[in-house]
This record gives sequence, structure tokens and C-alpha cells, in this order.
Amino acid sequence: MPPEVDAVKPATPISAPASTGGEHAGFLKNNLREYGMLISLVAIMVLFQVLTDGTLMRPLNLTNLLLQNSYIVIMALGMLLVIVAGHIDLSVGSVCGFVGALAAVLMVEYEWHFVPTFIVCLVAGGVIGAAQGWFVAFFRIPSFIVTLAGMLVFKGLTLALLAGQSVGPFPEAFQKLSSGFVPDVFSGESLRTTSLLLGALAAAALVFFKLRGRAKLAQHGMAQEPYAFFLAKNLFFAAAILLLSYLLATYKGLPNVLIVMAVLIVAYDFVTNRTTVGRRIYALGGNEKAARLSGIKTQRLAFLTFVNMGVLAALAGLVFAARLNTATPKAGLGFELDVIAACFIGGASASGGVGRVMGAVIGAFIMGVMNNGMSILGIGIDYQQVIKGLVLLAAVFIDVYNKNK
Repeated sequence: MPPEVDAVKPATPISAPASTGGEHAGFLKNNLREYGMLISLVAIMVLFQVLTDGTLMRPLNLTNLLLQNSYIVIMALGMLLVIVAGHIDLSVGSVCGFVGALAAVLMVEYEWHFVPTFIVCLVAGGVIGAAQGWFVAFFRIPSFIVTLAGMLVFKGLTLALLAGQSVGPFPEAFQKLSSGFVPDVFSGESLRTTSLLLGALAAAALVFFKLRGRAKLAQHGMAQEPYAFFLAKNLFFAAAILLLSYLLATYKGLPNVLIVMAVLIVAYDFVTNRTTVGRRIYALGGNEKAARLSGIKTQRLAFLTFVNMGVLAALAGLVFAARLNTATPKAGLGFELDVIAACFIGGASASGGVGRVMGAVIGAFIMGVMNNGMSILGIGIDYQQVIKGLVLLAAVFIDVYNKNK
């Protein structure tokens, strides 16, 4: 046979099922970390649900679980952007405690209304983030050093502001930020219908926007996950939202802070996936020099990630103070470790450029479920710290191993 004919000889046909199976296997291998974290969260919840004889998923405990982890989730959203940009912020726990102390002094001692107090505290958080971000972005001082100094500074300022004492209680309207629930317009007693309807709307909106996004990707011929994975993942999230809404509706309904978290998660997921700023932050963390040469103002971008982190740390401080109904000198102690661990467990890379909003949220709830489940089982705080440390080390090890491989 002449070479010309042999060169155009068609390849042996491959059956559709084998091709589909190979495609699914390849996609799963490339996205193992993302799906692995979701599977891990489900497995941990099932494990503690069994070990605690069903206590974990009771409406009262689920409410407490959300309230206990709300400020960690809020700060994890900001920390994710800082880590993706190639930096770290060790001061978030101290800033959280400082802002709670500032709110206590303004509302309790100076009798400010909670609305101007709220605004002043958020602005204060932004100024703190800007001050730290200025040193990191424009003076090139390592973020580890700058924020370590900030951690010490704001611990001291919190002690000075409170004069070493706890200050409270707060006005009832401010407490509702963390301890309030969505009112039921249908006046349900055994079932909060409004909360259930909101959950159903959220689940329907999730499915709708995900389907629309997939259709747009298909129109532009862009690569996307196999339909089986797409369908299974989004049906799982929709079912989880419905189940959570139903369980909470049988108690007091949806907590106000859950609404705040949901809005922030949707907003930050949109920013990181759909906006130019989000893509530039990933480019900055992936290769700063290349990003700068491509025209991205890397210094300003790094600066803004710290400003954003400061605002979210302030919001978390207000949520935490409202939950405790008092400001204490030790508020925020160790929060930075839980926040950073949530991001790394959720798939963020220590070298920057990698990480997802939903991954950070899943990581935060993995930590939260472990804390809650171990507390119910009566495991001491000493062993809880050991277990959390090992989980964090394992998450970072897997990330580094996969990267080297």
C-alpha cells in the first residue's frame, strides 16, 4: 500500500461507552481534590451522625453548628483571596476581637445606635486591612511578618480598649445579627414555612443558574465537566439545601447569619469565577512577574485583597460579639488557625494561584463538624487540637504530593 494511503488510514473506532468512561475517569483524576473534599464532608457527617446516635443532625444542633462556624466561614472567604494572591494573614483573629471590643465600647459605654456602630466597625476593619496591605504590597515586606506584627498589635489594643474586662450586654437589635431568625410570615408553629420556601427557592435558583452557565459554556465550545458529574453534584447541593431548610424550619427557622453567609458565598463565588478582578487575583498568585508584565497592577490588587480581608474580619467580629452578647479580651484567640486551615483543607495551595470559594466553605464545615462531633462525644480539647492538626497536615501534604507528581 502506498505511503499516502497508509497515512490517512482511519484509526480503529472506539466504542462510546469506553470513551465516556475514559473521559469520566480523566476528569475525576484531574478534579479529585475538589470532589474528594465534598465526599469527605459527607463521610464525616455520616460518621458523627452514627457515633452521636443522631444528635449531629438534630435541628437544635444544626443551628448551633451554623452559629459556631459563621464567623469562620465569613473570614475564610477573605482569606481565600489572600492565599490565592500568594500571601497570608495571621492577624484576622486579633482584628476580629478588636472590632468586637470597639463595637462594645461604642454601643455599651457611649450608647451608640447599632447601625452607625456597624458602619464604623466595618470601616475600621477596612483601614486595618489597608494599613497591613500597604506594607505588604508597596514595601514588599513579607505578609507573614506584617500580619504577625498586626496580630500582636491588635491583641494589645483589644486589652487596652476593654481595660482587661468583658463589656456587655449589647442592644437586643444588634444581638439579632447572630441570634435572630428569619420571621415566619405564615405564623407556623411546628414548621416555619417561610424558611422552607426560602430554602426551596435557593435550591431552584442554584440549579437554574448552573444549567444556564453550562449552556453558555456549550455555546462557546468551552470545556466543561461531564454531564453525569455536573448533574450529580448540583442535585446533591440542591437536596442538601432542601434538607437543611426543612430541618431548620422544624426548629426556629433559618438563622439571620445564615442568610448573610449565603449572600457572601454567592457574591464571592461570582467574583472569583465571573469577573476580571477574580481572574487577575488567580494570575497574581500563579505568577506575579508574568501578571505584572501582562499589564495587571499587581501591587494594587494585593493591597485590595488585604482591605477585603480586613472588612470581612470586622464583620466576623461583629457576628461573634453578637453571638456571645459580650466582648472579651480573649475574643478571636486562635481563629486565624481555623480560617487558614479551612482554606487549605478546601483545596487552596500554599504557593498561591489555586483555590475555590466552595472549597473554602466545605473546608470550614469539615473543621466545624469535627469540632462539634468530637465535643458531643466528649473528646477533650487537647485531642481535638491534635486531630485538627493532623487533618491540616494531611491536606497540605496531598496538595504538595499531587503538585510534585
